[in-house]
Amino acid sequence: MRKTWLLFLAMAMSAAIGFSQGPPMGAGGGGRRGMGGQIPSIGHFYGKVVDSKTGKGMDGASVQLIQSKYNPATHGQKDTVISGMITGRHGDFSLENLPILGNFRLRITAIGYTAYEQKVAFDLKGLRGAAGGGAPGGGNGDGQPNMAGLQALNAVDKDLGNIKLTEDAQNLEQVTVTASKPLIQMGVDRKIYNVEKDISAAGGSATDVMRNVPSVQVDIDGNVTLRNSPPTIFVDGRPTTLTLDQIPADAIQSVEIITNPGAKYDASGGTSGILNIVLKKNRKAGYNGNLRAGIDQRGKFNAGGDINVKQGKINFFLSGNYNQRKSIATADYNRYTHIAGANNAPDSLIEHDYNPNKGYFAFGRGGFDLLLDNRNTLTIAGNIVHGTFEPYNNSDLYTDVFPPGQPTIYSYTQRLSTTNAQFNNHGAMLSFKHTFPRSGEEWTADVNYSQGSNDNLNLITSNIYNVKGGPLSGVFEQQQVGNGNNKFFTAQTDYTLPMGEKSKLEAGARAQIRHNSSINDIDTLGNDNQFHVEGLLSSQYTFTDRVFAGYVTYGNAIKDFTYQLGLRGESSNYSGTEHYTALDSIGHQTGAIGNFSNQFPLSLFPSVFLTQKLGGNQDLSLNYTRRIDRPNFFQLFPFTDYSDSLNVSRGNPDLKPQFTNSFELAYQKTFPGNNTFLASTYYKYTTDLITRNPVFGTNPVSNKPVLISSFINARSSFVGGFELIGRNAITKWWDITSNINIFTSKINTIDTGLFAVQPVGETWSWYGKINNSFKLTKALTLQLSGDYTSKTVLPPGGSASNGGGGGGRGFGGQVSGNANGYSRPSGGADAALRYEFLKNRVASLTLSVSDIFRTRVNSVYTYASYYEQDAVRRRDPQFFRLQFNYRFGKFDVALFKRKNIKGEQNAIEGIQGGGSQQ
Repeated sequence: MRKTWLLFLAMAMSAAIGFSQGPPMGAGGGGRRGMGGQIPSIGHFYGKVVDSKTGKGMDGASVQLIQSKYNPATHGQKDTVISGMITGRHGDFSLENLPILGNFRLRITAIGYTAYEQKVAFDLKGLRGAAGGGAPGGGNGDGQPNMAGLQALNAVDKDLGNIKLTEDAQNLEQVTVTASKPLIQMGVDRKIYNVEKDISAAGGSATDVMRNVPSVQVDIDGNVTLRNSPPTIFVDGRPTTLTLDQIPADAIQSVEIITNPGAKYDASGGTSGILNIVLKKNRKAGYNGNLRAGIDQRGKFNAGGDINVKQGKINFFLSGNYNQRKSIATADYNRYTHIAGANNAPDSLIEHDYNPNKGYFAFGRGGFDLLLDNRNTLTIAGNIVHGTFEPYNNSDLYTDVFPPGQPTIYSYTQRLSTTNAQFNNHGAMLSFKHTFPRSGEEWTADVNYSQGSNDNLNLITSNIYNVKGGPLSGVFEQQQVGNGNNKFFTAQTDYTLPMGEKSKLEAGARAQIRHNSSINDIDTLGNDNQFHVEGLLSSQYTFTDRVFAGYVTYGNAIKDFTYQLGLRGESSNYSGTEHYTALDSIGHQTGAIGNFSNQFPLSLFPSVFLTQKLGGNQDLSLNYTRRIDRPNFFQLFPFTDYSDSLNVSRGNPDLKPQFTNSFELAYQKTFPGNNTFLASTYYKYTTDLITRNPVFGTNPVSNKPVLISSFINARSSFVGGFELIGRNAITKWWDITSNINIFTSKINTIDTGLFAVQPVGETWSWYGKINNSFKLTKALTLQLSGDYTSKTVLPPGGSASNGGGGGGRGFGGQVSGNANGYSRPSGGADAALRYEFLKNRVASLTLSVSDIFRTRVNSVYTYASYYEQDAVRRRDPQFFRLQFNYRFGKFDVALFKRKNIKGEQNAIEGIQGGGSQQ
């Protein structure tokens, strides 16, 4: 059919060209235009794209034919893609059904190659001279086309030959080596902190990363707060049993800060938000990786590496880290207890601690993505963590007791404590993703399982003297033997359904089950020189908790206004058994087995997110969520822990969950040069706040009074504040990310009688953080950062230990704050200098120092109606670390060439489909 059209066209054009020269001598009339002016689009360009070096055909190159057309709206010319395709296996391309009149540009692009462009057209001018020869009608009298017909045929069926593309080495280097993201990217619902730009964290842990993350505070012990409340820690979008100290900084790609999570996320962690740690998993075609090693000022080294290989339908990733650690902390405590009674006398305690802690941890992670087909992907991943720690504590304790009407009783105790501890954690994840033909519609499902164990042996020797330097008056030796196991299982499924151009529905369900068992034997040395278990002081327990949840959200946009409405439902329960002790009717431990359980009925958690675009790259958003914090097992468990006689604790089985209503109003503006400004004001109101409440009790072995740290539900609390975050490119070589948060909080407690908590009144506080990055030369980068926190009321909800927090794990990890205390001002400065070298700067050396001026301290004052305490701690000031890093890899252009570029492919498919719209 196509040849018929070409022959017909050749004859028609011959006739048309002949007529255009005028009628034959003696012919009458004015002639007519062949085909009535309607010439069909039957032009054809074809050819082959080849590599200039190898001469081999190039698979996956983008071929576009562009024509400039008149645009009546602008009264100018506008480029229009009239045809295109992606080259096949041998580099061939064929563009058909083209208009034969006009000029065109042929554009060919391929990743890693210099773009090719040339002018092309169908040569119809040569037909004018040839059209008059031969038989009428384009034949030569024997039924074969004449020369004019052949020329016409060749003119509209044009071979462009082999087109050579040249590899662009500079562009390739940018893709594989120098491409980078800004330090922080901001969205309405989250902020993304790109760890690869934070050179000060190299060789450290996730705790070091958090020190520079906006909105996040980290104390000297690695305890993390987000806007003065303990956050929920996620890894790759799921809750984790890992602590921040167990995650290497070099394994982290980014940290997502979600200050007010919606219905799609766990409702736990109400007084704060979510910190989602995204681990590295590259998907670049070919292979690439990283090798690293470092040493700190105490001679402890770290080493690690990661590699990613993508070939065909498989993407494989593997990483590992080994870190030796030695930290040194010092602490001073001053406590005065001033309640007197029949068995009590006021006393004071002065304690000085010297606490070095050495050990190591090893981290490994690996897995693969299997692209089953274009719409189904299966991912399998796993991790393993192992570590040992050997803390040593040397304490000097001075105790004065003031019996009424009697001389003061003095004593001095030197307490030595040595511990050997190790932990193990193994985890696995199976994930499946299915995308539907409809754009944006997808279904995902995943299962996560992890299990961990820990073992520790702690030997404590207390040498007691009447006065320091005097004769030894007594020796008390104690041994603590502990081990534990935990198993954590989650299953989750999510479905997204687009319901229009701007609206979508999301729904999902989640189940999580956690099982813990623990043995903590406290032994004392008897007269037979043997250790004997103190059953009333020891504990052996098991517990299981479960959380079941489902959610649905709907979002839509009306012009520049978008909204998302969500509702989440959660129910939970826990059960536990204490195998050593239980309580009698008056609260004394009896030695009998005790069973404990509780159920929290179905609770609903609505969320509302509203956003209005204001123009000029400005957005205004308002959101509301309701969230929950359930008391964890240790807060509920009524066993009194006497393992540290100076810091005794006990749970309260009558605790209720606390609920938080959270509001946030945010304004964001993006300026030229990717400068960004974000202002937020927030308010969180919590009912039945779980907070610490000291009470008095009696040690069942010594029969002496002791101060016990327990828990109560306060009436309510609130946290409110105003936060500013800015990212500014001052010059081409100087970037600043700054953050300031001004906030206040207050706890309204209940009257607990003699031991009523006297909360600190409402106090305004602030903290600021700044991070400067200086590009001194192409190879040399300097980073200077600092932070300062003013006097702050101890946060409602407390501090999550090492950030492991786990509010999102349903129960566990959440350590409540104190209603009666505050921390004194503190701050510090850090610096890092990175030098990049070798070709393409694939190697680097980084020297970093933390707490340059030795100003970071943890100074906390707590009090109640019967006691007051000062605690001042310092850890690892002016700490230096030197780190080496080497990047390697091969960017496999052949693999990328086989990938269809989505935007171009969609455009080409639209052209080939005739441009019709349904």
